[in-house]
Amino acid sequence: MPMKNRGGGEFASRNAFSRSWVLLLYLGSFCAGMFFTNRMWMVPEGKGASKNFRVADVQRKIKSEECSPERNAYNAGISENSRTQLSIQELNHTIADLERKLAAALEDNESASNGSLTLDNSKTNDSTSKRKKYFMVIGINTAFNSRKRRDSIRSTWMPQGEKRKKLEEEMGIIIRFVIGHSSTSGGILDKAVAAEELTNRDFLRLNHVEGYLELSAKTKTYFATVVSLWDAEFYIKVDDDVHVNLATLGSTLAAHRMKPRVYIGCMKSGPVLSQNVKYHEPEHWIFGGERNKYFRHATGQLYAISRELAKYILKNQDVLHKYANEDVSLGSWLIGLDVEHVDDKKLCCGTPPDCEVKAQSGHPCAASFDWKCSGICESVERITEVHSRCGEDENAVWSKSF
Repeated sequence: MPMKNRGGGEFASRNAFSRSWVLLLYLGSFCAGMFFTNRMWMVPEGKGASKNFRVADVQRKIKSEECSPERNAYNAGISENSRTQLSIQELNHTIADLERKLAAALEDNESASNGSLTLDNSKTNDSTSKRKKYFMVIGINTAFNSRKRRDSIRSTWMPQGEKRKKLEEEMGIIIRFVIGHSSTSGGILDKAVAAEELTNRDFLRLNHVEGYLELSAKTKTYFATVVSLWDAEFYIKVDDDVHVNLATLGSTLAAHRMKPRVYIGCMKSGPVLSQNVKYHEPEHWIFGGERNKYFRHATGQLYAISRELAKYILKNQDVLHKYANEDVSLGSWLIGLDVEHVDDKKLCCGTPPDCEVKAQSGHPCAASFDWKCSGICESVERITEVHSRCGEDENAVWSKSF
């Protein structure tokens, strides 16, 4: 029995000991679980806080950089550059608008009824005002050393004084000697023309430097100037060694007045001279190979263009190419345009007996000259003879209605 009791007591003691260890083990596991559970929750919170801190730090850094002097200067530079670009655009628009207004003002420019004019001293009227209409403007191309030629024309086919003024007012025909300036502006040549002008009042002074090799530039400036000064149906260029019958010239042009873009003259197509001789063409290669000819164009002694073509030259004068010969240059400016070329031989009759026979047959010539001289040979001495034998009645022009 004692053995039994002793054995039962030991068993009870061992059970109590086991329960104590289980309890301790449970408590230890619980604490360990709590420790690791808190550790796991703290790590995400720590990472999130660190991330939020880094974002806020970057934002503060950006703001500080934006507020720094270097950043402000950079931003100011960008802003200033943008404003500059806008200012340039506005300036370009303003210039373009001024150019349009200038072209309109030039087109509406009122001409003086007497005396010489230049593009520089012409008066500009309101664009809504109406300019006086003229029939034709005749520009006589002349040079500084051509005083005797001018006087020979004044004494033959060009009316003087009150007759010339009446021709403008009643017949709508304006005639001027066309000349530019010398290379030394205000020199003795310019003063001589100024003195001649005081007596005759029949010059048109161009903003152009005179020179034989500058005839193409002079022609371009001439048409740009006259279409700005006078609102006419036709603009004519004639050399100062050519005889002209005004009534016949007017009748010839009047037959084409309903054509908006017409180019009238004695059309020719001469050879392109590549050798260094008179009338040679330095840019001969543009027209092809050897023995090539120019395109059709009016001979330079006299030709006429309508108002629309003169306006075209005015508006495009900066890009119109100048060849060696002014008549070739004019012809080239009109190529590619919707222009009617009129070949009229009344504008290039020969001197007597040619023009005399035609005048006697009732078909007077509009212009006469000698082909071999590109004008009347020795015109100062001979133009009076040509006028007496080939000239129309001095009252013929007054009987016309242009």
